[in-house]
Amino acid sequence: MNSVSGCMKALRDRGQCALIPFITAGDPDLETTEKALYILDRNGADLIELGVPYSDPLADGPVIQAAATRALAKGTKLEHVLDLVKRVSPDLRAPIILFTYYNPILNRGIETFLKQIAEAGVKGLVVPDLPLEEMEALLKPAAAAGIDVTLLVAPTTPQERIAAIAAQCQGFIYLVSVTGVTGVRTEVGSRVQDLLMELRGVTDKPIGVGFGISQPSQARQIMEWGADAVIVGSAFVKRLAEGEPHQGLEAVETFCRSLRAALSE
Repeated sequence: MNSVSGCMKALRDRGQCALIPFITAGDPDLETTEKALYILDRNGADLIELGVPYSDPLADGPVIQAAATRALAKGTKLEHVLDLVKRVSPDLRAPIILFTYYNPILNRGIETFLKQIAEAGVKGLVVPDLPLEEMEALLKPAAAAGIDVTLLVAPTTPQERIAAIAAQCQGFIYLVSVTGVTGVRTEVGSRVQDLLMELRGVTDKPIGVGFGISQPSQARQIMEWGADAVIVGSAFVKRLAEGEPHQGLEAVETFCRSLRAALSE
């Protein structure tokens, strides 16, 4: 598996926009998560964001919160998620980005946590509740462990702070398309186009746009506005949770293909 930054560079060199699906580990169960990772990898995902279920997911909307609650109720722990990644990562083309809150990292110790996820085959990390001022404690050891840490920029982020975040970011910059939490939305705000232009003015690093993208047409629009990657979470999580596991997996496969087609036209 490539590094996150290596994968993004290769795609940019080819003029391609990356598709990054998000799913919650353990919802509806870890066996289904494993199958979903293979399905996403085979059907157009360039990188895959895997959420570690957490009891207080501040950045997540109701769909992903509910998925985390179900996964925790099934007893899903970080150890189980890493065991899963260790099993599947050698067979995946797409690098896995772990999405987790900061408390589990602190509980384990930063260097221990990074060593464990790197040994499992994780290539990237998103920590939505870690502010820039405290990020240095994570960034340097992550780089040493071969883990690219992706930082978030929100619509409310001031210009000078955008530049500071962009300078520290590894892998790609995660541009949050809306003010608020994750979730399925029917429209993507035109503010995203302005934010992309602002970011391009301060950095040449790849930019991925996420939060609220639920349709192939939205993914296409964001690509045309100049994004290097489109990140889709709640729409995948919702499909995976509906009906029996095999039905959810079929829905995920169909949806992933439709997004890939929209980004490849």
